[in-house]
Amino acid sequence: MKLLKSLTTVALAAALGLASYAHAADPIVVKVGVVGENNEPWKVAAKKLEAENIRLEIVKFADYTLPNVALDSGEIDLNAFQHVAFLENQKKERGFKITRLADTIIAPLSLFSNKYKSVDEIQDGDTIAIPNDPTNGGRALKVLELAGLITLDPSKGYVPEVRDIKENKKNIKIYEVDAANTPSLLPDVAGAIINANYAVDNGLIPLKDSIFSDYNREVATIDRSNPYINIIAVREGQEKNETYLKVAKAYQTKEVAEKILEVRKGAEIPAFDY
Repeated sequence: MKLLKSLTTVALAAALGLASYAHAADPIVVKVGVVGENNEPWKVAAKKLEAENIRLEIVKFADYTLPNVALDSGEIDLNAFQHVAFLENQKKERGFKITRLADTIIAPLSLFSNKYKSVDEIQDGDTIAIPNDPTNGGRALKVLELAGLITLDPSKGYVPEVRDIKENKKNIKIYEVDAANTPSLLPDVAGAIINANYAVDNGLIPLKDSIFSDYNREVATIDRSNPYINIIAVREGQEKNETYLKVAKAYQTKEVAEKILEVRKGAEIPAFDY
């Protein structure tokens, strides 16, 4: 009887050990929402996370209006597609309980033209297309101001609207469209302000093919207060989640930074130390 009891105990312990091993072997799945098709840096981070028993699932969205809805509702765990100014405006307008977890990249916003080689060539009455969402549209107007084409009401900060243009010496016509459609308009307008990811998706290299950009390539360091730094976002209250912090740490590595510079060709610059 004692022998049978001992064998039963050993068998039970072995069974529990196998069950525990099977449970430990199941990876923790973290869903990260992105916009666009070029996500090679995330693949590098995903490879690193395998050692942490974490499996990244990249969830692709077609435009900027969806990832915050999905994150706020719990459909995904994190998203990585927006800069700080965009997130703050979304929180103000839609009440999202989302916050900044970690910095990823800064993406130049650039003016492209099929007709002109420089901003100085733009003619009186020309049309320029810009994104129609508040933060990207506001940033686009700031690009046109930096280029010397318009002057904006300074009290509007980083999110001015077309009605906030105070001076427009060349009578530039502003055509507001969905950000994803700006590249397709290049044959029909004098110029278009195109987000870096959409530029790259359409075969354009922002710092090479644009006629103007808001990124100063001479600046060696990035101001952390810059509202156009892109981030990994998380639901409020989850900022200290150990798994999510591991995801952020895996992204902010030298290998990921090198991949960003390699595949994005200046469309994105790492916004973290590595």
